[in-house]
Amino acid sequence: MSEHIPDPASPRTVLLRGGEVHSPADPFATAMVVEGDRIAWVGEEGAADSFADGVDEVVRLDGALVAPAFTDAHVHTTATGLALTGLDLLGVTSLSDALARVRAYADARPADRILLGHGWDASAWPEGRPPSRAELDAATGGRPLYLTRVDVHSAVVTTALLDLVPGIRDRVGFRADAPLTGDAHHAVRRAAFATVTPAQRAEAQAATLARAAALGIGSIHECAGPQISGEDDFTALLALARQGTGPRVVGYWAELVASAKDAERIRELGAIGAAGDLFADGSLGSHTAHLHAPYADADHTGTAQLDADAVAAHVAACTEAGLQAGFHAIGDAALTGVVDGVRAAAERVGTDRIRAARHRVEHAEMLTGATLAGFAELALTASVQPAFDAAWGGSDGMYAARLGAERAATLNPYAALLKAGVPLALGSDSPVTALDPWGTVRAAVFHRTPAHGISARAAFTAHTRGGWRAVGRDDAGVLVPGAPADYAVWRTGDLVVQAPDERVERWSTDPRSGTPGLPDLTPGRDLPVCLRTVVGGRTVFGPPNE
Repeated sequence: MSEHIPDPASPRTVLLRGGEVHSPADPFATAMVVEGDRIAWVGEEGAADSFADGVDEVVRLDGALVAPAFTDAHVHTTATGLALTGLDLLGVTSLSDALARVRAYADARPADRILLGHGWDASAWPEGRPPSRAELDAATGGRPLYLTRVDVHSAVVTTALLDLVPGIRDRVGFRADAPLTGDAHHAVRRAAFATVTPAQRAEAQAATLARAAALGIGSIHECAGPQISGEDDFTALLALARQGTGPRVVGYWAELVASAKDAERIRELGAIGAAGDLFADGSLGSHTAHLHAPYADADHTGTAQLDADAVAAHVAACTEAGLQAGFHAIGDAALTGVVDGVRAAAERVGTDRIRAARHRVEHAEMLTGATLAGFAELALTASVQPAFDAAWGGSDGMYAARLGAERAATLNPYAALLKAGVPLALGSDSPVTALDPWGTVRAAVFHRTPAHGISARAAFTAHTRGGWRAVGRDDAGVLVPGAPADYAVWRTGDLVVQAPDERVERWSTDPRSGTPGLPDLTPGRDLPVCLRTVVGGRTVFGPPNE
């Protein structure tokens, strides 16, 4: 894990007081002492006076909430930064608006060798289709353009970009005038991102880390790999994170491992696992998630990119090498293949070793009873994105259009995962959905299929401590003495405790519960505002404390 470690010879002490401290060590805590990069003490205001004269700084909270910093367990940092600084079509509501934005962006960037954009989603556009190649050629004046769908599993491009990729028309996933998927998409993506200069890349990565810090995110899991971004991009990001001016970055590299030599190469890149977006399938929006039964709106079952044998070989090799393994799997058939493969690996190397390795699965949307039980049996971490359900769930959403209402209602079963004891880590898959931690917690609580929703406390834990546990750290993501000093300070309304029984009032402000409160996340209420984010005792957003 890339992280800044303060000089232990001169630890700096900070007392925060006069607020609300979210800590299981003391549900009534109003103050906290940080020494160097660790939490030293948590308690009530009356005891804080004894520390006041011996610290380097006193932070008066004025009623603000201090809580563990969030961990976003699935991020594409450079792509997010390019969307933040470039052509962003998230939220565009029509084809005509999308083309107008493309035209304006092309006019404003005359020096760019290739135009880059992200975020279109034609599923709800009145025109009912993405832009055609001819329309994009006209909007860009014939220049190369790479424009990804919101799920980043397909893209529309201009003719000029196709002309830069030899043999593109013969690759799997190429269609004459439709979004590119599969190998064709990967080929044009490589060509497009190859034109990003080191300066552009550094600007994009810094923009993402700054945005994350401003949202109270103290750690991100970068999900990179040869089909997503180059090794230079990955190593540059880890080097930037080591400067210690922003959130921690944990790197995953999505490449199959067959030997100890392969595993060592993954480590040499700086990755802690051969995991993340190691694709077992694609996405529902692009009709490339692998299903057992055909799509409701297409006469096929999507695309299988790894079978159970390949999964088993990878997991066994990673386990033998002491390396975390993991996969991107969304469709029910893909998840069956992953679970069957991990179980086969367990037969080779032992179930206890598989469970101890904390292998993980990204997205894990279309679980069945059997695959859910397999996650629990094999201690697979489900790295999930509740904003997917907020964006595409419900009886009238994209999931229902792709799968039909009955199958769509089974997706993202967070309550069942927790009930089965499956570890959860929450994230955004940014830029697929935005960095928005409190919005993510809200989406997990107020699931579009209510039976799948979980408590605010469980969701908050999954978005803080869950991300640390997913990388093998059980000592972090919680404000207790000895834990890393990764926290955020929030301006928020009254803190409440969610009632466990839906038949009674959903929220309680009764302090006798003995449970640390959280902001009321009822839809329509304002989300908390971040005032300061601290990572390893160093302020990365807000007023400096050094």
